Amino acid sequence: MSKITTARLLAMKQERQKIAMITAYDATFAKVFEQAGAHAILIGDSLGMVLQGEASTLKVTVDEMAYHTRCVAKGCTQALVVADLPFMSYSNSDLACTNAATLMRAGAHMVKLEGGAWLSDTITQLTRQGVPVCGHLGLTPQSVHVFGGFKLQGRDLDQAAQIKQDAQALEAAGIQLLVLECVPSPLAKEISELLSIPVIGIGAGPDTDGQVLVMQDALGLTTGYVPKFTKNFLAENDSVQAAISAYVCEVAEGRFPGPEHSFN
Repeated sequence: MSKITTARLLAMKQERQKIAMITAYDATFAKVFEQAGAHAILIGDSLGMVLQGEASTLKVTVDEMAYHTRCVAKGCTQALVVADLPFMSYSNSDLACTNAATLMRAGAHMVKLEGGAWLSDTITQLTRQGVPVCGHLGLTPQSVHVFGGFKLQGRDLDQAAQIKQDAQALEAAGIQLLVLECVPSPLAKEISELLSIPVIGIGAGPDTDGQVLVMQDALGLTTGYVPKFTKNFLAENDSVQAAISAYVCEVAEGRFPGPEHSFN
């Protein structure tokens, strides 16, 4: 696999090649996932839940994100490394730039932030400073208390229209990638066709330009509640690398996610 850049991901969208992204939090898993063919590795603030045992992502700090980003970057030579800016670390443009610089120095190639059109000025400022940005709409876990839980977003017409408007505003502000989480498949398809940048889905159906999963979900390590949009790829494979290779293959061939993993 040649080195993956934002330009390569854009070309993949234009060539209708699916993008496979997965989370990782250390060098070992990052290296295995890259060798399995993952195009992008996300250091998600999901680490607050899957590594630290918290009920949400809200307690994760910039220093913790930088530590795990540094670890993942050591394991990657080809995949695009994307790091989450955690809760309240980008409440204004200056703070966002300071904290994005910390993650980029740790080895990130791009930072991800959650929110709609209100982030436009911050995104413009980040891109002016040379920081590629990934947006995140739909179910944004840092806003879990506003939503009243981890719930499907964009089901009613007004909410769907707002998500579409936000997606267009974020693209206009300069994002180069967009994650759509837990939205109905038809809405995700419409947004993917509306935007010129790649759209990565999680619980957003099969018609986005790519998919992302939390590694623990993809490997069947989730305890308790298992989200509908996940699949245990390790169940039918004999190694972690084979499991992620299967994930990459099923995404590429349009077999994952299936109807059973999607919301309509």
